[in-house]
Amino acid sequence: MKSLSRFFKNNGSGNIHTNKSFLPLTLMLLVFIATPVLAAQPAPNLTLKTLDNADLKISDLKGEVVYVDFWATWCPPCRQSFPWMEEMHQRYSDLGFKVLAISLDNKRDVIDQFLKTMKTSFIIAHDPAGDSANAFKVKGMPSSYLIDRKGNIHMSHMGFNDRDKEKLESQIKDLIAQD
Repeated sequence: MKSLSRFFKNNGSGNIHTNKSFLPLTLMLLVFIATPVLAAQPAPNLTLKTLDNADLKISDLKGEVVYVDFWATWCPPCRQSFPWMEEMHQRYSDLGFKVLAISLDNKRDVIDQFLKTMKTSFIIAHDPAGDSANAFKVKGMPSSYLIDRKGNIHMSHMGFNDRDKEKLESQIKDLIAQD
């Protein structure tokens, strides 16, 4: 995906290298990793392929609170987020909450290998061309977006670590509580 390759380089060994010319920008962005959207904006209306080869339109998820996560197997924070996303899915799915994890990996087999090591019951889609990431204007990995029941983006977040969990869960609970 062209938009992310400016920031990160994968050398094939699983290590990610940051383009040094973007280091000041990356550090500045880390200060603002969880960004509430000032005015709710409609989520892009995309059709994705799930791992079972079904078509999924993001607009079909209206009526649910949706946590959209862009990830790749070569991204360590992306991999670390999976147990937390599964926990959130299990905890809140009965209340109208869905997790949609969109892999940007080029090859399906690396996704399948990774998922053999993870328990997941949430929706996983594969977008090797990165069209969905471009539509959401993803700037780094992982990036997530919280969408309300009306299909509007309320929050964007870049990165993932243990310090993020409480704040993200609080925002999920707040949107679930809204009708």
